[in-house]
Amino acid sequence: MNYLLDFDLLSKRYFVMRHGHSLANEQGLIVSHPENGCEDFGLSRTGRVQVEKSLRRQSGLNRATRIVSSDFRRARESAEIGFSALGCEVAPVLEPRLRERDFGEYELCPDTCYDDVWREDALNADSRRRGVESVNQVMARVTQVVRDLENDLRGTTILLVSHGDALQILQTAFAMRPGSAHRQLDHLHTAEIRQLILGSG
Repeated sequence: MNYLLDFDLLSKRYFVMRHGHSLANEQGLIVSHPENGCEDFGLSRTGRVQVEKSLRRQSGLNRATRIVSSDFRRARESAEIGFSALGCEVAPVLEPRLRERDFGEYELCPDTCYDDVWREDALNADSRRRGVESVNQVMARVTQVVRDLENDLRGTTILLVSHGDALQILQTAFAMRPGSAHRQLDHLHTAEIRQLILGSG
């Protein structure tokens, strides 16, 4: 379900940042379960540099930006770098609904297995083959975050720090396209920051 369909306009500006290059990326592993991702597989040295560079290049963010982040270590560390680099007035808020998509039986498998999941996604956005969280399940939880932020009076610029598939699906929701099309949109590279505008893309 796409909760953004309830809105004609959004009251806040939304930016997203995919976490920087992580130790999971370095090892070519899928890490999507909280017992692995919340405390382990943080940013690599490359990832830290990526995040700092991305923030320096992004002029739309400032100290008034509210950072809301997945509680996985690689995202949390990216958010903490953002907090320091921007000199934010408020510490990042950790939001479990922004976690990595649950890749089920593919946990700790080589990241080449993503292709199997994405092929299935294009056929059926409700598929839970091999215990993978469906596209539509991910879309529901990440768009709930935006819906809840719209109902919160605090802040006008939001930076959501999350993961590849979660953000791929979120930008598909912003574009008002079906979840099965999420791989058709330009994907975010590690540490990339992008503004999402309702109805565009």
